[in-house]
Amino acid sequence: MRRLVVLALLAAGLAAILAIPATAKPRGINGKIVFNADNSVTGQEQVYTVDPDGTDLELLANDTEAGQWSPNGTEILISGGILNFDSGAFTDLSLGTLYPDLFVGCGAWSPDATRLACEVLDFTGPNGDRTGAYTVRSSDGSDLQRVTSDPGGDDCAGDFSPNGKRLVFVRANDSVFALFTAKLDGRGLQQITPDGMAINFNCGSWSAQGNEIVFSAHVPADNRSTIWVVHSDGTGLRQIPVSGCGGLGSDPSSIGCFNPSWSPDGQKIVFGRQPGQGQRDLYTVNADGSGLFRVTNTPDLEEFGGDWGTHPVTP
Repeated sequence: MRRLVVLALLAAGLAAILAIPATAKPRGINGKIVFNADNSVTGQEQVYTVDPDGTDLELLANDTEAGQWSPNGTEILISGGILNFDSGAFTDLSLGTLYPDLFVGCGAWSPDATRLACEVLDFTGPNGDRTGAYTVRSSDGSDLQRVTSDPGGDDCAGDFSPNGKRLVFVRANDSVFALFTAKLDGRGLQQITPDGMAINFNCGSWSAQGNEIVFSAHVPADNRSTIWVVHSDGTGLRQIPVSGCGGLGSDPSSIGCFNPSWSPDGQKIVFGRQPGQGQRDLYTVNADGSGLFRVTNTPDLEEFGGDWGTHPVTP
């Protein structure tokens, strides 16, 4: 929904990526997955959760989209607020009231859960001077702090490093379409993938161990998307060999794999997968590309990919 609008505003781009090492954090337990989907029957964008084995599919919200699970696995970022999964209580962060001249979309939690990373778009001037990546307080949406500046473009904040000191984000403007990282004060901007790599508009997921960022890209540009990782210092760029992913976009039998994110234990990846002619569903795979598993099989839903949290699965 929102990202489709952003893509329409930013018609063209190139590709690259940026990051810096981060200290490791303890691995979490792989719990429930939250994901966004288009419902072809109702025409709504919806938010669901599901257990990794495909059971306990649950509709959480209509006409909205979700970001990450909170680090403790109890809350989910949902457009403009925070949903407590167990109680159903919703906290409206009132971002539109706090920042009436800006679009503020927050999708990622800091490791200590005190702040949220946000994509900010400024439509008030010809150059969008306040556009960039920011953070806000998770308790009430206040204390907007700028991380990056990209007037006239878009910096989509994807994920915090495990030590909470850096952000990975997509930068999209008239001259670049790439993944970057930066410190929270904006210093240390670094590119971690080569120019010209046709990445998707997914904003990067940082592994729990802090050394790898997963994303999807079209390589070559006329192929369907595949899953890639790069070390957070910019070395080690490689494709994860997921069975079936890739092939010419003009081939109806080829398969696109997109919007990947890491499992809490850093051993698996959850992502969206769609044949050229066929339904789009949620899959998981081991970090080495083995063990491909279909999580959802929902003809009426078109899944975008998900975020894997630590909330316990249904007994």
